Amino acid sequence: MLSPEVFNAAHHSVLCWLATVDEAGQPNVSPKEIFSVFDNEHLVIANIASPTSVRNVACNPQVCVSFIDIFVQKGVKVIGTAMNVRREEPDFAQWVAPLQTMAGTRFPIRSVLVVKARAVEPIVAPSYRLYPAETTETSQVAAAMRAYGVRAAR
Repeated sequence: MLSPEVFNAAHHSVLCWLATVDEAGQPNVSPKEIFSVFDNEHLVIANIASPTSVRNVACNPQVCVSFIDIFVQKGVKVIGTAMNVRREEPDFAQWVAPLQTMAGTRFPIRSVLVVKARAVEPIVAPSYRLYPAETTETSQVAAAMRAYGVRAAR
């Protein structure tokens, strides 16, 4: 389910975006800084400061996680179910392991949101679909760099 393309998208994303829903059906999208593809079925996301996401997962485990390379303007979304694994639970050490190095001592991991993937779908900027003959990853990167006012590293 979580193919090398998903791993690559996650690896090239600075943030992932976790979408949850509360008990009243109100959606919430929250950026997450510490995350990883755990295996071919699971993503792990550090709960550093995510009380709303944790509360929403407790009442409705259906989630969507998006990874987007903002320069190429492509990515993937992973649809699945999440569970919150707390520090005191026996399998916490297993799930938190890939996140600890990223978090270091700067970010305390309160718990781990473990997402079991049910579906994976591509995310692409509309330009790729509307103007396929002239839209390339190179042209998208150049346009994004102009928009963000950044230059390539030398």
